[in-house]
Amino acid sequence: MGDDGSIPVDANFEEQLRSAVKVAELPSLLPAVAHLTGNHEILRDELRPGVHPTPLGLEPQGGLSSEAQELGRASAFRALLEWHRAGRPAAPEYRPDELRPLMEFVTGPVDADYLSLFLGQLGVDANGPGWALEDVRPDREFRVVVIGAGMSGLAAAHRLDEAGVPFTVLERNADVGGVWLENDYPGCQLDTSNFCYSYSFAQHARWQYQYSRRDSILEYFRDFADTQSLRRHIRFRSEVSAATFDEGEGIWRLTVRDTVDGSVHTIEAHAVISAVGQLNRPAFPATPGRESFAGDSWHTARWNHEVDLSGKKVAVVGTGASAFQVVPEIAEKAEHVVLFQRTPPWIMPTPNYHAELAPGLRWLLREIPGYHRWFRFLQFWVGVEGRRRYALVDPAWDKPGSVSEDNYSLRCALESYLEGEFDDRPDLLAHVVPDYPPYAKRMLRDDGRWAATLKRDDVELVTESLTEITPQGLVTADGRRHEVDVIIYGTGFRASEFLVPMEVAGRGGVRLHDIWDGEPRANVGITVPGFPNLFLLYGPNTNLVVNGSIVLFSEAEVDYVMACLRRLLEADAHTIDCRPDALESFYERVDAASAAMAFGVKGVHNWYKSSSGRVSQNWPLSTLEFWQRTREPDPSEYILHRAE
Repeated sequence: MGDDGSIPVDANFEEQLRSAVKVAELPSLLPAVAHLTGNHEILRDELRPGVHPTPLGLEPQGGLSSEAQELGRASAFRALLEWHRAGRPAAPEYRPDELRPLMEFVTGPVDADYLSLFLGQLGVDANGPGWALEDVRPDREFRVVVIGAGMSGLAAAHRLDEAGVPFTVLERNADVGGVWLENDYPGCQLDTSNFCYSYSFAQHARWQYQYSRRDSILEYFRDFADTQSLRRHIRFRSEVSAATFDEGEGIWRLTVRDTVDGSVHTIEAHAVISAVGQLNRPAFPATPGRESFAGDSWHTARWNHEVDLSGKKVAVVGTGASAFQVVPEIAEKAEHVVLFQRTPPWIMPTPNYHAELAPGLRWLLREIPGYHRWFRFLQFWVGVEGRRRYALVDPAWDKPGSVSEDNYSLRCALESYLEGEFDDRPDLLAHVVPDYPPYAKRMLRDDGRWAATLKRDDVELVTESLTEITPQGLVTADGRRHEVDVIIYGTGFRASEFLVPMEVAGRGGVRLHDIWDGEPRANVGITVPGFPNLFLLYGPNTNLVVNGSIVLFSEAEVDYVMACLRRLLEADAHTIDCRPDALESFYERVDAASAAMAFGVKGVHNWYKSSSGRVSQNWPLSTLEFWQRTREPDPSEYILHRAE
């Protein structure tokens, strides 16, 4: 210890700190250091970033000049060095009033309505449902069943556990993880930042990649289930085939099949939370002869690991998200890959897509307490507000292939990227530039691998439509026969068929899928009139395109469900049921907003729409509005029935 009571700084720490600060993202580092050290003077006006995306991403370092960057790095370095010399004191509590200027350093001045959302995403306002069954209605028997142990199901289980509500999770698979358990194809990884694809109430700093591999995400959910002791509530290999509401008793009866021995039993619950998701039932093309193929074939979501692709001729049908990740991987093994494309995807250039996080960043995340929260917060903010304007439709805009001036500028930037990637292959370039507006379909991330793969001599891109599948291979509209050994379908999911194949019957025995008739609708994406005490997570119109992370939305939906249950229990009610007029009012706004988004324009086919062409998957409004709507159910939108 020095004469002044300080701890001598070892040379290794100082060297690592200096190196790390040189490569750090200042818009997240500076508020993190200000909070940790209490030194808010480093948040000087000239260091305030302009966190506004260009068409292809954020301006480096928030658009700060080189001089401002140097000043910011020097200030952060000195503050952290002093903090280390002082014995690395713990950060002060996250007080909302003190955090606001730090958060607004990142976002700029915002309406006060945002603050609750901000605090939640920092992991500060994450103290559970705010009520417990033993306090609200201790003598009431009340049991909940959650269907599914994926991302949303585990979040619901966690909150129910915190509230002391008895519950059981029914999971058809042998482990938790949902789509991240089922999808284990080569190259499977996130195309959103894993810092945001994690619970706000279970953040950590141990990520290896910005866009994590499938195994890392699955490990995250497995660890969460373990650390929160949720597995004791989960019945694995239990598939729900039917759910029927008993009006007299006010309970749901679920028919459950054991996927191992085939036995069937019934379980009863006072409330049911469906967390079965949207992307769990593979879709196959309706091409004649598909079943006649003599070789091996499978969907990317049901990968057959017993088949070695080495030396084989492989056909991949589709160029969506899964195929986009699969093709570069299998091209390294197969003798020849034939890729069948119906429509090309828009590609967002992401140079670090497959790269590990920089060593300096990983050091900061590991050594600087709380830094990971601010790193996550920056990415959250960009996802929430940064890109939505590029998807908004301007009714007066008339340039083909775009829906507004902003959308057109994005299109031009994306086209320029593709032109650069394929400048030596004009034959391919002609087939990889979409004719639809950006954000009308899912946009994919690329670091150059896609172009490099398509240019390989052993990879062929086919854009003629498929007309037939034979025992030997595939036939296209030009009459050409493509003989292959294996067919892999990267053709997406039956996303709009919510809750299928379950048979769900509500009041009066009315069947949910009869009511929907191919047009799934739910109030706030969660409740359906006539189906009391039934709650949907990742339900109709809760998928995201430009609104940030789906984990944020799932957390918000779980908050809403818990608030509904609290209202039911406080009133000692039998059931809580959505009013039909509330659903109609909700969809007047949602459908109008969907028509004003690139993904809702007429003439574009995507998995966001039902068979009628109405957008049934995506949330078209602001993230803030969804957050606000899910804080508490509007009493005027629900009917509480009390037991007679």
